Amino acid sequence: MSFRYLRRRTTATHRWAGLSLTAPLLGLAVYACALPAWADAPPVTDLTELSLEQLMTIEVTSVSKNAQPLAQAAAAVFVISQEDLRRSGVRTIPEALRMAPGIQVARIDSRRWAVSSRGFNGEFSNKLLVLMDGRTVYTPLFSGVFWDVQDTSLEDIDRIEIIRGPGATLWGANAVNGVINIITKKAKDTQGLLVVAGAGTEERGFTTVRYGGSLGTDTQFRIYGKYFDRDDFARSNGDSAADGWRNTRSGFRVDHEASARDSLTIQGDYYSGSAGADFQEPLLAAPFSRNVLSKWGYAGGNLLSRWKHSFADGSSFVLQTYYDRTERESALFGERRDTIDLDAQHTFAWGNSQRVVWGLGYRFTNDQLVNTSTLQLTPYSRFVSTFSGFAQDEITIIPDTVAFIAGTKLEHNDYTGFVVQPSGRLRWTPTHNLTIWGAVSRGVRTPSRAEDDVRINQRALPPNALFTGSPVALVSLLGNRGFQAETLAAYELGTRYQPIESLSIDVAAFYNRYDNLRSFEPGTPFAETSPSPVHLVVPLKTSNKLAAETHGVEVSTDWRPLEWWRLQTSYTYLNIRMLTGSSLDPTRANASGESPQHQVSVRSLMRLPGNLELDLWGRYVDQLPAIAIPGYFNLDVRLGWRPVKNLEVSVVGQNLLDTRHPEFSSTTVPLNGSEIQRGAYVKLVWRY
Repeated sequence: MSFRYLRRRTTATHRWAGLSLTAPLLGLAVYACALPAWADAPPVTDLTELSLEQLMTIEVTSVSKNAQPLAQAAAAVFVISQEDLRRSGVRTIPEALRMAPGIQVARIDSRRWAVSSRGFNGEFSNKLLVLMDGRTVYTPLFSGVFWDVQDTSLEDIDRIEIIRGPGATLWGANAVNGVINIITKKAKDTQGLLVVAGAGTEERGFTTVRYGGSLGTDTQFRIYGKYFDRDDFARSNGDSAADGWRNTRSGFRVDHEASARDSLTIQGDYYSGSAGADFQEPLLAAPFSRNVLSKWGYAGGNLLSRWKHSFADGSSFVLQTYYDRTERESALFGERRDTIDLDAQHTFAWGNSQRVVWGLGYRFTNDQLVNTSTLQLTPYSRFVSTFSGFAQDEITIIPDTVAFIAGTKLEHNDYTGFVVQPSGRLRWTPTHNLTIWGAVSRGVRTPSRAEDDVRINQRALPPNALFTGSPVALVSLLGNRGFQAETLAAYELGTRYQPIESLSIDVAAFYNRYDNLRSFEPGTPFAETSPSPVHLVVPLKTSNKLAAETHGVEVSTDWRPLEWWRLQTSYTYLNIRMLTGSSLDPTRANASGESPQHQVSVRSLMRLPGNLELDLWGRYVDQLPAIAIPGYFNLDVRLGWRPVKNLEVSVVGQNLLDTRHPEFSSTTVPLNGSEIQRGAYVKLVWRY
């Protein structure tokens, strides 16, 4: 299969996806133009004006798959609200995740991030499950996330719920170290017209246009489109990294209340983008490597429907299905992937003291890959199916005081067969302002397509490098069909405490034991005749010979020293100890030095006279010795102003404490990284 073939198929798919997803948008847009002018936008909710007690009653759904007050969640959960997004000045979802304790976020270049929870960070982090409105967005290619396509209108996000620690009992394999659930607003909460525009030094230009309206009294909709153009980052010597990033995206959502007990949601997105990147291609002749500049292109779309029925006895049933299409093309590799997912969930009360939620799911994915001289997967196409079922029971032992939550997930995948992921949680609320919880959980990370089938030629060694008279050699990472699932036993203890009306404190501590972790074990070199000339292959084969222990503490506080001033702080301590056992992996000790041991975040949000807002965000991230990244301090500043009710103007400065700095470097795939530069931009938001 050639890139030319993929490009033809990609173009055809773009046209099909563009028509299938854009047609309903155009229809809704025509209807929207006929709506009366009185369809005003709802007022913006300023969460800084809510009391801390009110904030603790904000409902979260990711912990139990049912809405419950944040204060009652028996897990290490952190919520990033729409107001947090607005006041932070971030332009991407990964940047927003820096607000949460226990989350490691490092930017590699203009479009790539390393994001993880409680350690084991990397560009291809594989122990964190990410969802967008209940749609799983991790890729089975490497059990991680392509963050460059996880985008939507930030103004349409209602909240981001972040669970640190295993969520596998409800969400399944790969929810090992955490779950991130990005939840967008209902269509009824995005009525009217919204226009966002801005430009700056690194953010060369961006715009979002969204319109929400009604189709009768029981149906609301919104449509949106957005575009951005980001500047090149820099190399360590100050030269341009030639990795500028451009992206367009459009989407829609329709919410229909069929009756008092039935609701239906249909939503979809289509996106297309490109970015520059370069990598080191090994060569079998001098100079034995070359830098390849490549334009990375990607496109895709998704369509989701969700039906919910509420029964008279208070129980409910939810049926959700979605289709997702992704395409990527570069000089390093190409991919086309189709995914279909179906989930059913039933929630009911059992007697007066138990609440049960259970469900069944099925996911099917098919990929077609384009191989290159650097990265190959064999076979080039593969079908993978996953069947799952889960059940969780919340038992009230003492009303409003003590509850026990027990559950398990049973899952069958084509890689390792059946896996079981149980958990038990205890919540104690001795007083209205104090909650103490503890948990014991098991998580599983199933193999990915890459770990089974990949070959990555990392570098070429010149003649005589291995021994006198040795020919040129290729150091290659090889997949292994015998690769097993990684397992985790997790122990957690946490508390939420509000000692005074203006201060809340959240503390979580954990100890994790990992077994069967991925390692790259050296094999016996062998000769290879193709491609010419004859050369040796020095194999590093995926295996499961590593184990690890981690422990840490995550603390976050929310303090209102004055009515107009809010101060949020967080501190994360993480210690990783690798247990190498019989592993000979040359990189076996790196995991402990690829995630920061200490992280600090301090956010100051002030409402000033004259409709002004001044927001400061300072961060410290510890060094990453395994990849030679020094620790750094950072400061972002935002000044906002509302000259009139429907217009907001803001000026944002980012990474202000130095000209540029590195945050991460890729080690598995030979992609070159960049350094993050100081930047500033102006943003206008108009609502009508």
